[in-house]
Amino acid sequence: MKRLLVGLAIALIAAYGLFEARRLITGPEVFIDSPASGSATSTSLITVTGRTRNISFLTINDKPYYTDEEGRFVYRYSPPVGYTVITVAATDRFGRRVSSSVSLNLLAYCPLQA
Repeated sequence: MKRLLVGLAIALIAAYGLFEARRLITGPEVFIDSPASGSATSTSLITVTGRTRNISFLTINDKPYYTDEEGRFVYRYSPPVGYTVITVAATDRFGRRVSSSVSLNLLAYCPLQA
């Protein structure tokens, strides 16, 4: 009976350790919430929003960027007219890297004047 209790205690400790290490095991994650990939717009200022998990360093279009305490980011960008790809990349403290991209088409906007 004593061996059974000791074995159960060891199994519970190991299970709890794996549960707490799940973030380290899964690695960094990047999610782009908006804009939708493949969308077209005529506004000259694009706002890219998203979320990250388990990161230590973030870049947007190969430039360092930051997140808030909850891992959210808001990036405002004024791309040239035409096809544009925005890439968000993250690295965790172990050097594992992940990236996510969104493509959009900025249409030329010229209002008619009366």
